[in-house]
Amino acid sequence: MSGPGAAVGTTAAGAVSAGLDPWPGVADPAGLLAGIADWLSGYGNPLTRRTYGEGLGLPVTAGAIRTWQQPGEAAGAWNSALAAYAAALRVSTAAPVRPGPPPAAPGRLRHLHWFRWCAARQLDPGRATTSHVKAWLDALAEAGAAPATRDRMLATVKALYSHLAGCGLAAANPAALSRRRLGLTAAARSTSATITLTARQVAALHTAAAAPRRGAGPVDTARAAAIVTLFTLGLRVSELCGLDERDLHVTRGRRALRVHGKGGKTRVVYLSRPAEDALATYQARTGNPAAEVARRGAPAGEDRPLLRTRSGRRFQRQAIWQLLRRVAAGSGDELASVADVMHPHALRHFYVTTAVEAGAQLDHVQADVGHSSIDTTRNVYDHAARDPERSAVDLVADTWYPG
Repeated sequence: MSGPGAAVGTTAAGAVSAGLDPWPGVADPAGLLAGIADWLSGYGNPLTRRTYGEGLGLPVTAGAIRTWQQPGEAAGAWNSALAAYAAALRVSTAAPVRPGPPPAAPGRLRHLHWFRWCAARQLDPGRATTSHVKAWLDALAEAGAAPATRDRMLATVKALYSHLAGCGLAAANPAALSRRRLGLTAAARSTSATITLTARQVAALHTAAAAPRRGAGPVDTARAAAIVTLFTLGLRVSELCGLDERDLHVTRGRRALRVHGKGGKTRVVYLSRPAEDALATYQARTGNPAAEVARRGAPAGEDRPLLRTRSGRRFQRQAIWQLLRRVAAGSGDELASVADVMHPHALRHFYVTTAVEAGAQLDHVQADVGHSSIDTTRNVYDHAARDPERSAVDLVADTWYPG
């Protein structure tokens, strides 16, 4: 059985009449998927489309989408909708693969992505109410999802239903809830939970990434070092995953990247010396990237990923997280206290806080990291754990403590 929630038994009436069960609990699977494809097509950045699809619990890779295809003439409407969805993600589904359910995105919350949560309860998303959304948010909280995670997932669902309600696929927007009443806005007003790395910790992370590791070859270590150094430029994880070879170029006499950020906005990010060296080493060790990618059957042409997995394909965000955790765990005492919570955004925060404390102008830092507002850049800096040198705690202690 396939679909977002592959662990259900009863089919919806519409699916039964057609002899299909592509999406458990949904009365009109083809109509819903076509509506989702139309909604996603409204976003100019393909990475944004894939991020939203994945966040809702839908398959986003070619292999996973192909396993959702249905045989027979009765599946014409469903397969057409699936083709429109794949086109919205700019994913090719031409080659056949063995049948099976599309895998969920890795992670402990994968079964709680909205569409999978609905399918496991035989709930047609088109008939979901605010009570269902609140129950879903409660389930996320019980699973340990942070307020920021719940807020982000709710925002995605809310944006989707705004479109579905407008085109008649949902009666209303069940996710139009008050974030304040749900307690999802407190994190934005308080000190960020993101760990604040020191320069020594980042140096230790880079050293560990470039060092030989058990089971890792020269290409693996070069790739890990390149990933760490690129994150020190302030990139988001989705931006790093979306980089293509053609995005590496020279502008104003300096090597730089065209980074495709949120909202389809593109910015130029200049390479630091360690980032340029790390990329040069990685490209030298991969030999002829075009030949390697073609040999492994990965996408060819202009959209070849700048950083590729061992199979020659584009990295998924979860794989980057896992790589950073592995590297941090092998970085010794310097990162022992934060290895379990290491994530890409910690290095992005490091860029902002370090740049501001080094005297960089706030608007320059904003442009570097692609914040839509300078207030966002200021908030990242203000909410980060301050450098101890910016605190008066020792001055106060010296006035009363004799030791």
